[in-house]
Amino acid sequence: MNSPSESTHGSEGKKAQIRAIRFAHPGNLMARYFSEDYFNSLDESKRARMWQIIKTGIENPDSQMGAYAQSSGDYEDFEPLLEPMIRDYHNIPRDQEIEQKHDWSATTSNCNLEDIDPVLNGVSMRVRVGRNLAAFPLPGAMTKAHRLEFEVLMIKAFTALQGDSQFGGTYFSLTPGSSHVIDADAYQRRVAAHQMFKDMGGDPYLVSAGISSDWPFGRGMYVSSSEDFIVWVGEEDHLRIMSMRQGGDLAALFGRLHDGLEKFAKLIPPFAHSSRYGYVTSCPTNLGTAMRASLHLPLPKLTEGGSHLERATKAALDFGLSVRGAGGEHSDAGQGGLVDISPRARLGVTETEIMQCLYKGTAALWSLEKTS
Repeated sequence: MNSPSESTHGSEGKKAQIRAIRFAHPGNLMARYFSEDYFNSLDESKRARMWQIIKTGIENPDSQMGAYAQSSGDYEDFEPLLEPMIRDYHNIPRDQEIEQKHDWSATTSNCNLEDIDPVLNGVSMRVRVGRNLAAFPLPGAMTKAHRLEFEVLMIKAFTALQGDSQFGGTYFSLTPGSSHVIDADAYQRRVAAHQMFKDMGGDPYLVSAGISSDWPFGRGMYVSSSEDFIVWVGEEDHLRIMSMRQGGDLAALFGRLHDGLEKFAKLIPPFAHSSRYGYVTSCPTNLGTAMRASLHLPLPKLTEGGSHLERATKAALDFGLSVRGAGGEHSDAGQGGLVDISPRARLGVTETEIMQCLYKGTAALWSLEKTS
């Protein structure tokens, strides 16, 4: 155990690091809003918890958020630090109340990309939500025993779901020795198909946050027989629940996710949820709906033949969208200028509004592409 002088020395060193990061990496929101006066006002226990929350932002200065919650109570317990960061990222003014509402009603309405242009009827679409159970620590603070206990609980739920005619499927575990374990070749095929998540040990942000600890124990994936409803177990959040398909009917895509989510939620303990922040997630960027809805859109002109994302990224901002390469974050555009587009907002908007933003934004970007 560290002596008080050693602990104090360590804290002073970290504070100095944060000051340096604030200067060299102004986009790091943790460093931007870290207050030494606030930190000094905390007792020793809370200081230790706070260091764990912001460890990823210190060890990875190029982080955008620079913090991962370790427990569902962190957002309240460390509100003076986290709320300004959340408001900044989600573009919520100081004088505006943060309140999260949920609305899936538009999943019954017409929202088909084919109405924009018939050629968009076969795009790759995906919508997912992050969920954490209130009964467990968030992934960054889970022990190996927690992870294994959580997976056992999920396997029981998946076993019950297997009997459902619409969502029946198979669970593939990454835990060595599990009776549901997937072999290495099958795992790689699922990764290549963008169904299974990659080895989290390669992500320095998740490593610093403790989220990738004990890999691959307690990790796995449930996939429906139709392979359009998937649940990840043990990634950045306890659960990532998603629907994916080729087509153009966004309402059907969102409806599929909502129906599966409703059925699955009845089989497990309650999710961690806040009236202000919505569904509690490890990363503050995902609070609110905890939803990311995306599709692959070919924009050869706006990406200059797929060689540059800058123009498409700038144009998308006007429509509330983010642009990534076809291979995900930090990747380039794919063949034919294929990019991944998704609504940026998650907090303070509803699920219906996210779907409508994706539809309208796609229409606007497609119009720009055609007139460029």
